This record gives sequence, structure tokens and C-alpha cells, in this order.
Amino acid sequence: MPKVKVDGVEIEVPQGATVLQACELAGKEIPRFCYHERLSIAGNCRMCLVEVKPGPPKPQASCALPAAENQEIFTNTPMVKHAREGIMEFLLINHPLDCPICDQGGECDLQDQSVAYGRGHSRYDENKRAVTEKYMGPIVKTVMTRCIQCTRCIRFAEEVAGVEEIGAIYRGENMQITSYLEEAVTSELSGNVVDLCPVGALTSKPYAFEARPWELRKTLTIDVMDAVGTNIRLDSRGRQVLRAVPRVNDDVNEEWASDKTRHAVDGLVRKRLDRPYVRRDGKLHAVTWDEAFAAIAAVDHGGSVAAVAGDLVDCETMFAAKALLASLGSSLLEGRQTGMDYDTSSLAAVNFNTTIAGTEEADAILLVGTNLRWEAPLVNTRIRKAIKKGAKVFAIGPETELTYKVEWLGADLSVLGNLPERVSEAFGKAAKPMVIVGGAALKGAHGAALGLVETLGLVKQGWNGFNVVHMAASRMGGLMLGYAQKAGIFALYDAKLTFFLGADECDHARFTGFKVYVGHHGDRGAHHADVILPGASYAEKSGTFVNLEGRVQRGERAVFPPGDAREDWTIFRALSERMGRTLPFDTLDELRAAMALDCPELATLGLKTFGWSAPSLGTTAEGVLDGYPIKDFYLTNAICRASPTMQRCSAELVHGESFAEAAE
Repeated sequence: MPKVKVDGVEIEVPQGATVLQACELAGKEIPRFCYHERLSIAGNCRMCLVEVKPGPPKPQASCALPAAENQEIFTNTPMVKHAREGIMEFLLINHPLDCPICDQGGECDLQDQSVAYGRGHSRYDENKRAVTEKYMGPIVKTVMTRCIQCTRCIRFAEEVAGVEEIGAIYRGENMQITSYLEEAVTSELSGNVVDLCPVGALTSKPYAFEARPWELRKTLTIDVMDAVGTNIRLDSRGRQVLRAVPRVNDDVNEEWASDKTRHAVDGLVRKRLDRPYVRRDGKLHAVTWDEAFAAIAAVDHGGSVAAVAGDLVDCETMFAAKALLASLGSSLLEGRQTGMDYDTSSLAAVNFNTTIAGTEEADAILLVGTNLRWEAPLVNTRIRKAIKKGAKVFAIGPETELTYKVEWLGADLSVLGNLPERVSEAFGKAAKPMVIVGGAALKGAHGAALGLVETLGLVKQGWNGFNVVHMAASRMGGLMLGYAQKAGIFALYDAKLTFFLGADECDHARFTGFKVYVGHHGDRGAHHADVILPGASYAEKSGTFVNLEGRVQRGERAVFPPGDAREDWTIFRALSERMGRTLPFDTLDELRAAMALDCPELATLGLKTFGWSAPSLGTTAEGVLDGYPIKDFYLTNAICRASPTMQRCSAELVHGESFAEAAE
């Protein structure tokens, strides 16, 4: 490991580190615009200049210069200060004076660094150039006159998103950043370029002119749009969430978020349930809470009570419902609302055992019935990183574009029992083999996929390469709490009283008994309900969620629910009292304590590991996969379906509709 001196202080840096990284290890702040820790080095903004000895007597770009033994690095000499002032002056030659109307104001790298490292005045009086706006779709708003050509967006699209649809045209002063043919960027991760842009050239179109960052209340929570468990921050003003942005968590989402995570939040204030309803004479009528509870308590259920957990519910809600059902003498709990009935006797057999971050280390990967690009976009980006390290990827299922090179083995599940020799050979050489089973194959090929554990040597010392990818934020938490019947959801159809916990994706017409919907949006579940109890969305309550790798995480409340809506667990607590089965908790802390006794894995936050004991299942897989569970990435749940932004994304990016842009 090389030893270098940074402003006279000697430090040791890792082999291959750059001078910029060495300076950061020494605690020195180095300004930059084009450099980003998760992207390749471009070296084109020149803001990170430092003085290095031995070397030429001039400032050098620290982001592209390797740290070497016995280097002396100076970050605050007059030469460096003068050079940075000059670079900043050049960057501002054509930059417009848009700060008062720019959405980046208050969190703009150019603002901050011009104050810290600029001259304070400009010597240029020539006319500034102007660049026409570029269309990048319904997510990203462009004002390309502000662009300083750092190329972060280009490198992100190519290296992380895997969609090479953003690039540069022309040269020199005439260079412009644009999307391919100025059409919408088709990546489900396109919103990340807004965070990456160090100026106001790329901003959020749905959030445009909504608020300034200092007006917003910031709340740390967990995303529920998929099962990845993306760490996010909700920014709210008053009782409305205005935007969601990702938080850094290298074990889960790094610092990225999908477009659905970012922009479905405008659905939180639309189509909301804000008062209880009871169905009378075929029509829903607004009632008081007492009347709604009375209608439920009057049902003669005889202990035949069921609960169906939706995709977005937290563990506290599921536990409260489970406790109520237990007091009524029932254990009819199910969370797999779409009809999947895979074996859950071993949680390790339905877990993403390799972990999300561990995916990068795999050197041979087999995808079985999964479109990862839509089911778990941030797991898909990890596979791209594994491929850059030399991993080979094979897939069974209908061919689709996953943003990387895949060898497709057909859509017939029988291939699992007779893998081609080239696949067996690749896995035989692999030190860290990996299989990922998706929802399309889980129902009919769970046993056959588990048979690959021994065939391909997936489980070994320090490595478990068998993985199941779930698509619902509530799925792993529900399985840990027992929301699974051996016969699947079919076992619940004849229950005399059924609670739907935000369950909108199941076939409600198949349920023959009294239906109670506890949720936050007037979606499919509410349309079939006999009683509607308005609950809180993930942004309106503190909740525990378990992601697809078994990581227990907790989100906090950002805003309050609208109208008479209440947090879901409090609804079950109040209902239990009306039904004469009062639950033994009055506060959230008491509920969590009771939940920890029932399921000790939920007592503490962090990654849980499940002992490997695969269930004994038949290893024969038959049938041909004709599609994947997610048909439309942007409309997978009630919040998304209420979101104008997600509806626009679906229409334009999935269904190919064209939209005319008004001239500005």
C-alpha cells in the first residue's frame, strides 16, 4: 500500500487509489463536478485540481491521477487556489443566472462550490450561449442551457442503468447532452440522473416548481414499491409528501432508486379513503367508525375468519390482524394474494440468501422465470456489476431485455432437470454460483429449482447461491409471521368473514363471505368490500418491513393520514374491543414487544440469516412460461395506479403512446 503525504500529513492508501481518494482519506475536501464514486472516471471538469510533487509544476486533476509511493500532495497552495478560481470562472461563462427559478437552488453543487472556490466576480461580458431543451420523458425535466458537460448522466445511463440512450453531440463549445433522437429515456432508473446532475440542467419534472428544500420536513423511511427495501427520505410540507429521494445504503440500494419509488408519491393524495363505509342495498354509504365496527361485529362467523395481506402492508398491521384472528379461534392467514402456493416450511428456501450486495461476487448466474429489470431493478444493477467482473448469465423464460448479455435457454421449465452441458460446465468452474428464481417459476418449479442446490453446488462454506426474488414489500415479513397456507389463498375463499389488508391484487369475487377492506386507496379491494375501514399508507405510519433478503428495516411517519383514516394496527385494536376480544396492547411499543415474542426475528433490525434446510419437494418441473407476473412496471399497486406520473409513464414507456410537449 503506497504511502503519500497530503498537506504534510503522511497516510497509507489502498493500491490503485487515486490522488482524490487519498485526499479524502486524509480528511481534505476536494471539489468536483464530473467525478462520482460509483461511476467511471471522466476527468473533464478539472475542478479537482491539486499540486503534486514529484511532477510537472502545474496543477493536476486528482480524480484521474493514481496515488504513488512518496507522493506529496498539496490541496491549498496559492497555485491550487488560483487554478480552481479559473476553472470555476470558465464553468460560469455560459451558465445562466437562473438560480431564483431553478429547482436545484439550495442543493446545487455549482452554487456551493462557486461560493467556496470561486473568485466572487466575473471578467467576461460576452453573450452567453443558449441550448434548446431536450425531451427525456415524463420523469426528467431538462434546461440544457445550464449544463456544464460533466457527463455524469451519460455514464450512469451506460454503466448502471444499462440503457445507452443519453449521449453527447457536437464538439467543443457546441457540445450538447441529449437523449437518443430526443425521445423518452426508457430506463426504469432514469430519475437518478436528477440526483447526479451537479447543476439544474436535469431536474424532476413532476416536482418542478413545487418547493424549496429548506421548506420541507425530511423523514427517513423504507420504500414499499418492491421487495428490495430501498432506503428513502420522504420530503413533505404540511400533510403532503412532495418527493422521495434515496438514502445511501451500500448493502441494499447503494444510492439509487427506481422511478416508481421516486414518483409514485403523488398518488398518496389521490383516490384516498378518508372515512369508513358500509354497503347497504348494493351501495357504499359513509358511516361513523362505531357503525362500521357494529356491522363487522354483527357477522355470524363461527370462527371462520380469514386475513389476506396486501403487498404494501407493514409487519405491525399483519401482527395485529393475526392477533385478532387468533382471539377469534382462526389461523387463516395468507399473503400470497395472486395465488402462488410454494412451500414455506423453510424460510431459507424462499429467501434471497446471497444477499443483494453479495450478488456482485457471483461468477455464474442462472435466472429462472424472473424479469429482474421490473421485479427488482436494483438487484438487476448488481448483476451488471457481476458481469463486469466476468460472470456469465443464463436464463430460463420468455426472452426480454435485461440490459446485459444473457444466454437464453428457452421457456420450458423442463430444462431445469436437464441443463445444457455448457451451463453445467460454467457452474462447475464457478467459485460462487448463483440461481435466482422468480414469481413466474416459483409455483411450478420450486422443487426443481431447489434440486439445483446439490446439482450445481450452490450451498458451500460461506456462500449460499440459492435465491428467490419476491416482488411485494410485505412478503418476507408476512411469511415470518405465518401468512401462508399450505393450499395457498384457495383455503380462504369460504371464510365467513375476511379482512383484506390493502389486498387489491387478489380475485375478490371468489370470496363468498363478508368482506372487510382495511386500506388507504379506493382501488380494487374497496370496490368489492362490504365494509371499508380507512387505513394509513406507508408514508403515514411507523412500520417494520422485511426485504427479500430477510433484512428487517423500519420506516417512520412523514405525514398524517387524511380525514378519519387511522393507522391500521389501531383499527384492529379498536375493533377487537368492539368484538369482545380486546388485544393486549395499547401502544406501538407494546405491539412491537408482543410481535417480538411471537416472531423473535422481528425484534431487532438488520439482516437475518435462516438456517439452510430445503423442504423436500418433487424435483420435476413441467410447463412452458408464457410471461412474467409484472405486466406493467409502473402500475403494480394502488398507490401507483392513483399516481398521474405513473399513469403517464405507463402510457408512454410501456404502451408506446406519444405526448405532445407544449412550447415554452
